[in-house]
Amino acid sequence: MGIHASQGFDGIEELRRRFAAQGQAHVFRFWDRLSGAQRQALVSEAEALELEALLGELAAAVRAAPRGDGIRPAAAERLPERGGHADRWTEATRRGEALLRSGCVAALVVAGGQATRLGFPGPKGAFPLGPISDRSLFAIQGQKLVRARRRSGQPIPWYVMTSPATDAATREFFAEHGCFGVPPEDVFFFEQGMVPSFDFDDRLILAEPGRLARNPDGHGGCLTALLRSGALDDMERRGITTLFYYQVDNPLVRMTDAAFLGFHADAGAEVSCKVVRKDDPMEKVGIVARIGDGLGVVEYSELDDELRHQRDETGELVYWAGNVAIHVFETAFVRRVASEAVRWLPFHAADKKIPCIDAAGEPFQPERPNGRKLERFVFDALPAAKQVCVVEAERSAEFSPVKNAAGPNSPESARRDLARGYRAWLESAGIEIPPGALLEIDHSHIDGPEDALGLGSLADASDMIRIQSGAKA
Repeated sequence: MGIHASQGFDGIEELRRRFAAQGQAHVFRFWDRLSGAQRQALVSEAEALELEALLGELAAAVRAAPRGDGIRPAAAERLPERGGHADRWTEATRRGEALLRSGCVAALVVAGGQATRLGFPGPKGAFPLGPISDRSLFAIQGQKLVRARRRSGQPIPWYVMTSPATDAATREFFAEHGCFGVPPEDVFFFEQGMVPSFDFDDRLILAEPGRLARNPDGHGGCLTALLRSGALDDMERRGITTLFYYQVDNPLVRMTDAAFLGFHADAGAEVSCKVVRKDDPMEKVGIVARIGDGLGVVEYSELDDELRHQRDETGELVYWAGNVAIHVFETAFVRRVASEAVRWLPFHAADKKIPCIDAAGEPFQPERPNGRKLERFVFDALPAAKQVCVVEAERSAEFSPVKNAAGPNSPESARRDLARGYRAWLESAGIEIPPGALLEIDHSHIDGPEDALGLGSLADASDMIRIQSGAKA
């Protein structure tokens, strides 16, 4: 039974005894100085915790061994220009297009992050990125989804995972921009979960005298959040069986890519992964590989130097398949994995500097890591799948994440890659472009070279193409 302010917190002693038994008595050490509202908030947080189970998961995360031993390269559907078979790609595209026309596909974006590292006050998806228009990441991706909907003649719902820090702002941003052309009834917002942080003695960290320090539960938390929020039930009502997953910081993502969906369907896969060629062995990206009897992702830090630099007889890296966080999931698989999250989505512990309070209850900003944050990784679900399909993508065409304020993987590099892609699409269609001009294309009309084939010139494009003279593309 819950403890309510109107009851005078009659059950607080029982709650305190339960926490004390788990070495967490300090959570209530400032109880006497808290207001009624603060007490109620702390009790609500404490009651909601499955403390014993969480401590067990923390212990498992801390003692988890790296997975770099006993791995083997994963087989992948290679691009035609990299040794793949062009006819297989043609057939996969046809099958994926048929899947889209059947109305069973939806898109899922993981968009809980804030753009703090970019110096932007808001959700990362609201960050302005259009090379000329400054349209946001959400707008670019919304345009792509509108084009996919037009091609398929089907709704293709958009599931948007937010976080407590970004949910209200994200909903407001979508409303202000008319959901970027996607009907509001086809946009489903849901929040990822939060998990408390622990110090190095496995004690819960307090952010304030009456509040626990908590952090989002990672991109793997999207799978459990889909179940908890009712999003999976919504998909079932709509007849959705296949879910295209991506992360909001990649403006080059090929939304609901037909070839990717086709390979997934042809393989009878429960999960599929897109990978890009890792040419630099020191690039800090996880690789998709065989681990034991299944497939998984091995983090950069888990590869020893010998494996990291290993090359085959042609000089190609043996472990080249870099993970870019673009997947296809069967919804039945998501439901199964999310229902057994402790088994299939174990927490990972990362040492972090966690703002907290000191012994006197005053705010404290640590200068070095003072505790552990727990996160779930979405790719940990791969070993649960009966079949996994791996498909190669061209990095320059499909992957340019916005993570850093400057340098590689920054807004500048992403804008440059967008503009170069636009130029390549138009030039492949025989459209003449002034030297040095900067381009921006409306993806809701043109979302690939095939969409540009009907245009005779830039003058025929109307508002579909913006051009700015004198800029370097």
